[in-house]
Amino acid sequence: MGVSSTSTAVQLEHRFADALPELSVPWQADEAPDPRLLALDDALAASLGLDPAWLRTPSGLAFLTGTQVPDGARPVAQGYAGHQFGNYSPRLGDGRALLLGELGEVDLHLKGSGRTPWSRGGDGLAVVGPMLREFVISTAMHALGIPTTRSLAVVATGRAVQRETPQPGAVLARTAASHLRVGSFQLVRATDDLDLLRRLLDHAIARHVPAAADAEVPALALYDHVVGVQAELVAQWMLVGFVHGVMNTDNMTISGETIDYGPCAFLDAHDADTVFSSIDSGGRYRYGNQPLAAQWNLARLAEALLPLIDADAEAAIPSAVAVLETFLPRYEAAWTAGMRAKLGLGDGADPQLVSDLQALLEANHPDHTGFFRALGAAARGDAEPVRELVLDLAGLDAWLERWRAAGPDAEAMERVNPVYAPRNHLVQEALDAATTGDLAPFDQLVEVLRHPYDERPGLERYAAPGPDATYVTYCGT
Repeated sequence: MGVSSTSTAVQLEHRFADALPELSVPWQADEAPDPRLLALDDALAASLGLDPAWLRTPSGLAFLTGTQVPDGARPVAQGYAGHQFGNYSPRLGDGRALLLGELGEVDLHLKGSGRTPWSRGGDGLAVVGPMLREFVISTAMHALGIPTTRSLAVVATGRAVQRETPQPGAVLARTAASHLRVGSFQLVRATDDLDLLRRLLDHAIARHVPAAADAEVPALALYDHVVGVQAELVAQWMLVGFVHGVMNTDNMTISGETIDYGPCAFLDAHDADTVFSSIDSGGRYRYGNQPLAAQWNLARLAEALLPLIDADAEAAIPSAVAVLETFLPRYEAAWTAGMRAKLGLGDGADPQLVSDLQALLEANHPDHTGFFRALGAAARGDAEPVRELVLDLAGLDAWLERWRAAGPDAEAMERVNPVYAPRNHLVQEALDAATTGDLAPFDQLVEVLRHPYDERPGLERYAAPGPDATYVTYCGT
């Protein structure tokens, strides 16, 4: 597909809608009475064959809000089920979203586009703050090299949306390798329709791991792939101090991409018990529990796939369990390799250095991002920046002595330890300003986060922790 100047030149495929009509409902976005572009990722647009200049025109904004789709497009609202905070919900789905279609191998998807048959009484709309939050955080995650759905654009609709108070409405356009979730398989498994389950499996394999089609047991090969990519993904979250906040099974992708940036945030103080979500009162998805939460979700995927692993579900269980039991070793291997990289150490480094540092971090609660970046200075001989972040100086100094003896590579550390992460107070400041019409703080923050490893003069406030360690996020629905 070439660069588009009109919506009719954009070719949106509809492979999901064609292959799995039982899992979607053809639907159309609500009108946007006065659309105004708030944010656009020009580079992402160009990579998709979309002309950023056209996307800024009235017809481009109509495309980004789903109110004017290309000829032949078949937008659908997708259905899925899911466990939400451990409780099974048989009917979830895109209650305020639409899959516009596929641009080549990439889904184009909207959030906040209006009520659908899956809305369960909601209005199907979204407001400016949460949609810009997803733009900020997903942009930061991509710049950090972490697999993620990506935000293409946020468009204000010109419609007031009633929440606690009236808020300006907005639609987010995002991309993904696909929007298949653990909950997609759960929905189909609950129907006992094995033909539909096989077709969903075939679609997922074709999208994400084509080689699995030739495996002795394709369902088991897909499952092994998902377990592996999720182990890698959660390890990357933990390494940068990202807390997803709502790791329900409908928010776990088959692709291994991070999805749905609602109640999410990055650590300031390093603390395994950190919870940012207003609805996670029990701490189920706290920072330190994310690996176990992911493993629990993957067990639910195994349950959904059992009939395709073996016709005798009881006989399928040992095979699925054997794959599931590889999750924690894979996670630990990815996390340990990432920690060695953050410490500038090679594969042969003493593993006790990593475990002892983890104990220091948990006991002292230093600023997570700042601590690892300051270690780069310590590797060059200046330990004062990192010593300022820790109360147990004797413990830190003893560890630093052992670590320096291992010969850390400061330059390698600075390539993996960011200077800038989405600081919670700065994200909130930018969203509050944008909601009132001032986009300057948002634009500046996004620009800083696009280059997280490059320290730049005049941006010191973007590298500093916030004044208050307590921070609460909301789902935004």
